[in-house]
Order: sequence, then structure tokens, then C-alpha cells
Amino acid sequence: MLVFMLKLLAFVLPLGLDSFAVAAAIGAVQVTGWRQRLRISLIFVIFEGGMPLIGLGLGSALARGIGHVANYVAAAAVIGIGVWMLVADDAGEEKAGRVISTRGLALVALGISISLDELAIGFSIGLTHLPVIAIIIAIAAQAFLAAQLGLATGARIGERWRERAERAAGIGLILLGAYLVAEQLIR
Repeated sequence: MLVFMLKLLAFVLPLGLDSFAVAAAIGAVQVTGWRQRLRISLIFVIFEGGMPLIGLGLGSALARGIGHVANYVAAAAVIGIGVWMLVADDAGEEKAGRVISTRGLALVALGISISLDELAIGFSIGLTHLPVIAIIIAIAAQAFLAAQLGLATGARIGERWRERAERAAGIGLILLGAYLVAEQLIR
């Protein structure tokens, strides 16, 4: 049970930090009203909870095609997203600030752009031997909580703290990917 909880936290905590950083950037734009906060939080839940399922589907198809190497490809995808989070500029967070007034297909594109790390996580879900439903529920719950917290505190915290949360999320994903590789090497 302890191993289950640690693996679940290893997936959810970095994503929560990233969700918080993006929501804080949106919150800095002065989100007003509970309806706006709820709308934004639900966008996070839908996209960040749904993208791992898409990643899982794509990862399963890829795994059938390339066999045992798929485990390393999935771990590399998680590491790659972590590195990208460390070196990428903050343009994604600037785009996320437009979520307040975005509708239709633009909202879908924006939702996808703020949840690409969850897509990469979906590739590697099968490596953990954790129940998919537990991971998706945990990711969706963290997305809602992190979005609410980020929206509420975004205007009060500085850019430096948002960047630190983003960097911590990147480091967490790199460590998770390294763990997944090590777990494959030990088997």
C-alpha cells in the first residue's frame, strides 16, 4: 500500500505544481467571481484528467508496435517533458492567461497546450502497474485543487514563485522518468 501511494504521489505532485503555476498566472490577471474560477478549474480537470487517457491509448498502440522498448520510450517522454518544463519560456503561461475569455475551438487548443505534460504521463501509466482509474481521479482532483489554489493566490504571489513551482514540477518529472528507467533495468 505504501509503494502504491508513493508511486501515485510521484505522478500527481509534479503535475500539481505545474497546474498551480499555470493557474497562478491566470489568477494574476484578476479572475473575478466564483463562476469564472469554477469554469477555469473545470477546464483544468477535463483536459488534465483526459490527456493521460489519450496518452495511455497512444502509448498502448506504440507499445504493441515496438515491444519492450516502449517502456524506455515512455520513461524518456516523462523525462523529456520535465526537461522541457525546465528550459521552456513562459509563453505557455501567458497563453493560459487568455483562458478567461476563450471559447470554442480556441478553448480546446488552449486546454491541450496547458496539459501536454499529462499526455506524456499517460504514455507511462502502464509502467507503474497502478490502476488507471486511481491515477486519473488523482490527477483530476489535483488539477481542481491546484487550479483553485493558484487562481486564489495568483495575484498575491510573485512571478519568481510561479517559476519555482514550474521548475520543481520539471525536476519531479525527470526524477519520475529516471525511476521508471531504473525500475525497468532492475527487472
